[in-house]
Amino acid sequence: MSEQINNRQYRQKVLKEIIMELHDGKSVDDVKERFSNLIEGISATEISMMENQLIMEGLPVEEVQRLCDVHAAVFKGSIEEIHMPDNPADIPGHPIHTFKMENRALERHISKQIKPLLSELIEDDNKETREKLLKQLNTLYEVDKHYSRKENLIFPYLEKYGVTGPPQVMWGVDDEIRADLKNLVSLIKNSESDTKEISKTADAVIVSIEEMIFKEENILFPMALDTLHEDEWLKIAQESFEIGYCIYEPKKEWKPKRVNIEEKEKSSSEKPLAVTTKEESSIAYGYINFETGILSFKEIEAMLNAMPVDITFVDKDGIVKYFSQGKERIFPRTKAVIGRSVTNCHPPASVHVVENIVQDLMSGKKDHEDFWIQKGDVFVLIRYFAVRDKEGNYVGTLEFTQNVAPIRALEGEKRLVEE
Repeated sequence: MSEQINNRQYRQKVLKEIIMELHDGKSVDDVKERFSNLIEGISATEISMMENQLIMEGLPVEEVQRLCDVHAAVFKGSIEEIHMPDNPADIPGHPIHTFKMENRALERHISKQIKPLLSELIEDDNKETREKLLKQLNTLYEVDKHYSRKENLIFPYLEKYGVTGPPQVMWGVDDEIRADLKNLVSLIKNSESDTKEISKTADAVIVSIEEMIFKEENILFPMALDTLHEDEWLKIAQESFEIGYCIYEPKKEWKPKRVNIEEKEKSSSEKPLAVTTKEESSIAYGYINFETGILSFKEIEAMLNAMPVDITFVDKDGIVKYFSQGKERIFPRTKAVIGRSVTNCHPPASVHVVENIVQDLMSGKKDHEDFWIQKGDVFVLIRYFAVRDKEGNYVGTLEFTQNVAPIRALEGEKRLVEE
């Protein structure tokens, strides 16, 4: 593992050096040979990490933005496919599928409408052709909605996970494309403008849009799929219609797979826990008999929610069945999580950690696993417990999350009630 980390750090270092050489004036040809020795196994995520690191080290966003087209040309054709579980990009209605379908629509529109009209205008500059071209450019400007969804729905989630560099760079290029499109429209509206200038400006805009499509599909989208989890994609899908779509609209609503908990319990092949007639009667009247007492459903729910901790229960099949609703949740939960596989409730990059924890608890290798992290002023203790029945059979995993900062700060003793 350490060797792999060292290789990655070395590759990151060399990639940054190559970009800085380009920044200092070297041409693509000057760095090609050095780069060719490094491209095997390079991923889009590493490129994004490199950009982010450059900005964190003090390189202005504008400088990285200036290099964006240069290093995209160098990397083009050498970025490996990023493995995506179940290939979400192929699922109609998924935000990434919609973004890609919009990109295909943009490519078709440029190829079949914009470019032919530009050729016509160069051949014969007349008012009718200019008006036709303006109409098609208005359609092309729908790319603004495509960029707005990317900037206002995907970028905030990436920034939440500490990925700030690539979004800043890409947003800057998006704004340049918007400005260049507006400038092109103004040129065409001006009857005195030269067709050569129009053609040159249009060609530059088209190249920028096509390069942005490449950067999205080979850098941004794979990185976002690696970072965001299913609930976040669902929220993006639900909020996308408020901003609108570009030339293409999704044909169906994307709905992540859910398990109906009640049906799951009904169809379970396992026998229910032994219940006495007395217990059946108690449940009917809203009470549950435990070995050490009796509580109503209302009391149980209020008691669980009163605890100064977040509790989540995942059954033996890895399905989320319950979470408490305390006053101050450390990690947000929505009711949409019920019935989902626990692996889909975490970013793809951390799924293997969750799977390993559950496997160790299920197999009996461990009875619990603890983690602790600093989250601003909150010091979070995250504990996972194997839940077993009286016979020792695994029935699920309990996640127990608590802010222990106040406990860590305790000193001395307190024996009296404060007034």
